[in-house]
Amino acid sequence: MSRRVRPSPLLRAIERATTAMTRRAIRAGANAAGKAAARGVEAMSAPYRLPASTGDWITGQAIGPGGLRRFRLFRPAGVRSSERLPLLVMLHGCGQNAAGFARSTRMDRLASRERFLVLYPEQDLAANPQGCWNWYDTRSHRAEAEAATLIAAIDQACLLYPVDRGAVAVAGLSAGASMAALLAVRWPERFCAVAMHAGVAPGAARSAAGALAAMRGRSLPETAVERGNRPPLLVIHGSEDRVVSVRNAHAAAEQWAAALGARAAVPRRVQRGARHAMTVSDWRVQRRLCVRVCEVEHLGHAWSGGVADEHFSDPKGPDASTLIWRFVQANLGGVRREA
Repeated sequence: MSRRVRPSPLLRAIERATTAMTRRAIRAGANAAGKAAARGVEAMSAPYRLPASTGDWITGQAIGPGGLRRFRLFRPAGVRSSERLPLLVMLHGCGQNAAGFARSTRMDRLASRERFLVLYPEQDLAANPQGCWNWYDTRSHRAEAEAATLIAAIDQACLLYPVDRGAVAVAGLSAGASMAALLAVRWPERFCAVAMHAGVAPGAARSAAGALAAMRGRSLPETAVERGNRPPLLVIHGSEDRVVSVRNAHAAAEQWAAALGARAAVPRRVQRGARHAMTVSDWRVQRRLCVRVCEVEHLGHAWSGGVADEHFSDPKGPDASTLIWRFVQANLGGVRREA
């Protein structure tokens, strides 16, 4: 008899905090499930359906200290072997997988137009039954082992595909955002930029219990950190996030700014069309933008500007995918596209 896996306290907190959003997702999921059931076998593959794109979806896997992790890589159409393109690593959140995150963010559309590669690593359910990256588990060093496995996946992508190694960026949602920040702190020389969407900064937790406290804004990382090299940071967070407190966004920014010796500018309110407005706060060293926080009004724990029918996705917010790519693009520093 197989052992039944009990939901972790981390997932129970997420489920309680996102009641309204979950109801909407369940209704959408029920409709999708009904249609999929009518198609028989197709229902089983629905969660792993990738977006229809003008490019190639490549399936791969990498092995590292944290074990084996599968990934999906999107390559724009017509890429030549002589090209060297930027690579954006996208880390999904709890309750998601690589395909679902790709559908929600539609980063492949930007990649097709702007010509960059996108790597979607996927958490193994054997490592976390809820599909969360174990960003918080530094006490047992599982977080570091998992991060090193993600570095192995990036190395493999750089080896097999036309990646400019000096133009690699990492972004993530929720647990993926926290893991993205951990990667950037541990290997700052590997990334030209990092983007956290609704995540927790490194150092705020060392266990599952600590992660819950950090998510609620009760355990924030120290801002008095040692100065050192870190890539520029973009933080996107909803003001109505009931899963990960928006206090984490400002704590992460202040920690990053302290490490880089950056100074805060006057915040400004930005609104584009009918989308939710956001308050943008910048930290700079002289004229160089080092940290930016976009606090989105009325946004919960969801990808801002994402596809409506996907989990943890809100189409009414500013387009986070575009915000992230523009931030990465500004930090490429004159990337050479030809070998």
